[in-house]
Amino acid sequence: MDPRHLKQAIIRLQALDDRLTHKIRPSSRTTMTRPSTERLEEELRHLAQYSVELKEIVQLMLAGITNQPPADSPGG
Repeated sequence: MDPRHLKQAIIRLQALDDRLTHKIRPSSRTTMTRPSTERLEEELRHLAQYSVELKEIVQLMLAGITNQPPADSPGG
């Protein structure tokens, strides 16, 4: 195990959570109107960014567990 990779993954996961989780979490309030196209596009961008970063973090964690360099990881 490589504790450096695991620590980096934990730090990145916390940063991702702080930055985007509140933007992709379903709203507790329900509205009777449909969201605008712009709003849907913005939410889709947030979800895509979250998904890509989460994939990179999982790769970093797996690299830490298997003691291999992370694949396609920025700065890794």
